[in-house]
This record gives sequence, C-alpha cells and structure tokens, in this order.
Amino acid sequence: MEAEVLIVDDEKKVRKITSSYLEEAGFTVRGASRGDEALELVYEEEPDLLILDLMLPGMSGEEVAEEIRRFSDLPIIMLTARSSEEERIEGFARGADDYVVKPFSPRELVARVKANLKRYREFYSDKSIYIGDFGIEVLPEAGKVKVDGEDAGFTAVEYQLFKVLLEHKGQVLSRDQLVRKARGIDYEGFDRTVDVHIKNIRGKLDLSKDELIETVYGMGYRFEDEIDYEKS
Repeated sequence: MEAEVLIVDDEKKVRKITSSYLEEAGFTVRGASRGDEALELVYEEEPDLLILDLMLPGMSGEEVAEEIRRFSDLPIIMLTARSSEEERIEGFARGADDYVVKPFSPRELVARVKANLKRYREFYSDKSIYIGDFGIEVLPEAGKVKVDGEDAGFTAVEYQLFKVLLEHKGQVLSRDQLVRKARGIDYEGFDRTVDVHIKNIRGKLDLSKDELIETVYGMGYRFEDEIDYEKS
C-alpha cells in the first residue's frame, strides 16, 4: 500500500521504532516532534495519514487535530498514555479517528494504519447518494456529506458511521456492530464514544434527536427505514 504517513511524537525512540515498522510495510514516513511543526508539514506535504501523540510540547495533540479538521479530513490516529474513557471521548470530539494506547505493539499500529487508509480510500469509488427530503448528499468520491449544497464538515469516522447506518437502513445496529462495520478491525473503544460521534453527526446535519437516525434504547441505532434516497 503506497502512502505517506506523518508521525508526530516528541519521543525520538517512538518515532524511530514506528518508522521502521511502517517503512518495512511499504510506507513513506515523515517525522515531527512538535505540534506546530506537524501543522506545517500537513499543510505542505499533505500526508495520507497522521499518527499524532496526545502530549506534545507547545500545542497538544488534541489542539493539532482540531486545527487540522478545519481544512482536512485525513485519518488521524492518536497515541496516548492515557486510557480513561473521558480522555478518549475528548480526543474523538476534537477529530481523532482512532486511538492507540502506549505502550503499544508496532505491528498493531501498522495494522490500524492500513485499515484506516483502506476504509478512507474505499469511499472514493462509490456512487453519490442523495436524500432529497433532508437535502443531504453523500459524496463517496470526496468522502464528504453535504447539506443543501454546503459541506457538513464530517470527520472520517463520522462519515464512515453515517454511511454504515445508511447502507443498513431499517436495521438496528449495536454500538459494537457499528464500530466493526465502520472500522474494519477490532477496535478498543467505548459505547459513549459512538454516542459522541452520533451526537456530532446529528448536530452537523441539524437533526433532532431521533430524526433520521433513531436511538433504540438498550440496543443501538437505526437509520429510518422509510427514508428514500437516490444513487447517481
């Protein structure tokens, strides 16, 4: 898989080991140790995926991710020594697509890089989907969702979850099922993480709580079965 990965971590050892495994897997790798340096490289180099440490000197990883989300939806995998639910939820709310907790297996990280890139690229080959009643247009070739012609500003994970729900409309999908179908590999996440993403999706589409995406208490979420859409 040809792709450029940017690793941002202030620990030289982490950058070196991670780079070695990624290069062995066929990736081109760039490195940075500070958040401001990372932003500059993302602007100039436009990497295919970002591996971002949460604790950085200067700008934090969360601040970097939030800034990047203003202009790019490239996949972001956060590295962190923190493992609490609240901290992960905050990271996802800022724009992270995936999380790996330190100390981590380099092989697992490589697998997650491949899975995130594969999912991201797969969305560029499907037909556009238009939900006329809501003015919502799903554009797989761009990996975006528009509302009344305006970009809704979905992150990659939000886009993936929305597309999975749409493709399985009428079916109740548990949080675990949503994660597996959207993420493609075992994912060390939490129920509330999915809830945060769904809340963000509803907010960006200006939907009320159970409009279009229904919460089925004790079970998960369901995309309304009676909604009609067109593909082109």
